[in-house]
Amino acid sequence: MYTIGDLSRRTGVKIPTIRYYEQMGLLAAPERSEGNQRRYQKRELERLAFIRHARDLGLSIEAIRDLLSLSEHPERPCGEADRIAAEHLASVRDKIAQLRKLERELERIVACHGDHTIGDCYVIRALADHSLCENEH
Repeated sequence: MYTIGDLSRRTGVKIPTIRYYEQMGLLAAPERSEGNQRRYQKRELERLAFIRHARDLGLSIEAIRDLLSLSEHPERPCGEADRIAAEHLASVRDKIAQLRKLERELERIVACHGDHTIGDCYVIRALADHSLCENEH
């Protein structure tokens, strides 16, 4: 049996986050000791490690919930899990493309070097007037 502190130390998940996952239904309500202390089994430790890794990869709570549900049926085909991961990958790629646009635009607006005053600063002007940007970001 593990305490909530043990789970936290072993997985790197903070105690309030563990409680949140319980409230969200990602972790089952734990057994309680006579002193009303939470007690977890190895299964919950493994489940929390799964959740932590999925969150580190940026998966949503809903996607994690779906993947946890799928993991309870090891005999089923993994097409649904693949779909969830593929959708997340597409979302990550969209974000990367957006960040690259932001990077190019920021590089462009900070490229104006010199001894200008704030009144002549292109960064300030570009932020004040979106039409000075080269593309939508």
